[in-house]
Amino acid sequence: MAAKAAKMGAMQPLPLAPSGSSHVADGVDFSEDAEGNGSVFLWGMAAWCWQAGDPVARRLAAVQLVNSKAARQRQVANVFGVHENSLVRWRSSYEGGGVESLMDDRPGPRGPSKVTESKRHEIARLRSSGLSLVEVAARTDVSTATVRRVTVVVADAEPSQHAIDHNSSDGDPSDSPTGGDLVPLARPVDRSNERVAARFGLIDDAPPVICEGASLPLVGALLILPALAATGLLEIAASVYGARKAAFYSLRSLFCSIVFACLLGEPRAEGVTRISPTDLGRLVGLDRGPEVGTIRRRVEELATAGRADQLLDQLARHHVQSHTEASGIFYVDGHVRAYHGGREVPKAHVARIRLSMPAELDTWVCDANGDGVLVWAATPGASLVGELRTVADRVRSHVGPDAHPTICFDRGGWSPKLFKELELAGFDILTYRKKPAPTEPVGSFAAYVYTDGVGREHHYLLADRRVTIAYEGGKRRFPCRQITRLDPDTGHQTQVLTTRDDEDPAAIAHLMFSRWNQENFFRYMRAHYGLDALDTYATTDDDMSRIVPNPARRTADRTLAEARKSLAVAEASRGQASLAGRHPNGEITRAFADAAAQIEALERAAKAIPARVPLGDARPGSVRLAPERKRIHDAIRMATYNAESALARLVGPHYARADDEARTLLREAFGSPADLQIVGNELHVRLDPLSAPRRTRAIAGLCQELTATKTIYPGTDLILVYSVKEPG
Repeated sequence: MAAKAAKMGAMQPLPLAPSGSSHVADGVDFSEDAEGNGSVFLWGMAAWCWQAGDPVARRLAAVQLVNSKAARQRQVANVFGVHENSLVRWRSSYEGGGVESLMDDRPGPRGPSKVTESKRHEIARLRSSGLSLVEVAARTDVSTATVRRVTVVVADAEPSQHAIDHNSSDGDPSDSPTGGDLVPLARPVDRSNERVAARFGLIDDAPPVICEGASLPLVGALLILPALAATGLLEIAASVYGARKAAFYSLRSLFCSIVFACLLGEPRAEGVTRISPTDLGRLVGLDRGPEVGTIRRRVEELATAGRADQLLDQLARHHVQSHTEASGIFYVDGHVRAYHGGREVPKAHVARIRLSMPAELDTWVCDANGDGVLVWAATPGASLVGELRTVADRVRSHVGPDAHPTICFDRGGWSPKLFKELELAGFDILTYRKKPAPTEPVGSFAAYVYTDGVGREHHYLLADRRVTIAYEGGKRRFPCRQITRLDPDTGHQTQVLTTRDDEDPAAIAHLMFSRWNQENFFRYMRAHYGLDALDTYATTDDDMSRIVPNPARRTADRTLAEARKSLAVAEASRGQASLAGRHPNGEITRAFADAAAQIEALERAAKAIPARVPLGDARPGSVRLAPERKRIHDAIRMATYNAESALARLVGPHYARADDEARTLLREAFGSPADLQIVGNELHVRLDPLSAPRRTRAIAGLCQELTATKTIYPGTDLILVYSVKEPG
């Protein structure tokens, strides 16, 4: 009996937790009311408790609950509503300094505030008397940032702007944007509380908080914002994807982070590991930029909505409406992205390496400036002729029924029948002649000078005449205009066909030879914007009903060709023997007859095999690369490229070498440090001088033009003001 009683005494009591409490672990329950009063129960008995407004007692309960091993650290962090890292920090502080170390006396929104109502009135009174920020801060024993925040709150009476007010300035002349009171390399405000709130679904966007400071790394990348705003990327993305689920990084922050990463030379998601998270965070108004996993996860969430084509379509519509001067001509070409994975992906010819390999073919449409307008994935094996019909439909939907644009393409789109279709659809065509006609006599060429939009002169030797192109076996003819360019150095003639009726043939020649703007687009996008990046190895089912060449027929044709070749070699040897006076015997003759019979059998077998079969019969495991995620990244990169191109055109009048160095100049500026300071409703971005005085002067001129746009920093009501510091 005594042993039985001892055993019963060693048993744990029943966990009689109060109603409404949350289970933490075996025998551990947590309870907290709406006011913040809470308790922790061990086996039904209150072990720790705290009152509302006593964070120290609450943290002590969490720490001791873990230290006593009553519950695991993650369980305690979840039920107390804090990040596990915060709990680790509390435990470390408690171990080193006891209960007092759990008091958070750091200045700012995370610690006790010195600003009482009477203090607010005192600060407002002193500021209104004309004292500077520093003088008011010294008299009231608070920081200059606190004086700045209180002054703006009192003046504006808008508590809802608390996300940016603590960085705002009152515009006092003594607080002009000189950077004198800015902290060098200032770190952004910690946003841990908002991250926790986002994890619990309480917020769906962490609003920007500007990190004011001096010589902040990479802040020069903010130069892109006015041009990016002109592309409409952020507004269009918000309208296409709408409200998303609760997250710390909003769609605005996510897209801006990808844009800035592209400008800093890291266009792929994994590239953000090579950019300081703090530096990237300053650019988007957060304490740190998103991690690789966050970017991939968020973009994948957007991809599941299946709206990438809608995003690209609306961006194209906005671009055409905003750049009417460049929307009279559209350059069309395909771009092949090689695939190096292990799945069965259709092959395509990669011209730049002269190989056929697994790849995806994209069709790109650019405007007269070479800026990207549209992109979509072409069907495997699709010809440029077929894609041009799709181009005509999509371009027409953007330019309207009354426009008469020109579609420019290379010889891969040669088809007089297609030319007639495009002409009837209200388009002009511009292309190279595929099969050159006889050369023009030298006397038919005349000198022409064409002046482009930026004042540069282009000199051509041109011959201009009307021609007709026969098609459908000569039954039909397509009349058009042929403009031939003569190279005075080599004598080579380049023949261009068009339906345009411009009086000056040099204008048409310039448009045709400006097609290299699109080639430059591809080259620059490959080098700096990850054009060939797969962005995901995810695949989707291919169209198994698509008709493709039959591999079995290809094998049979190859075997037949080898047999014919062997027989031809043998017959040549027999002919040489006959010439030498050696006559073949009957056994050799029979061997030749057998070889000929075998070839006839191979021919019959090859003809019995269909030349083309459904894809499901030829390659049942064939897949396509999933397009959605790639298209989202393409939309962001294309908008970023277009924005950079706009800046390159703006910097042209300020930089003599802009034709050759505009983009390298901009990339130096994007990576340069700058000061950030808020003055009233303006955000001043003051760049450090660049590597040479002429480059500094060029960026200073660009800053003046960008400031004149009065662009708003995304997510705030702050007007961006750009300038360059005086060399010191």
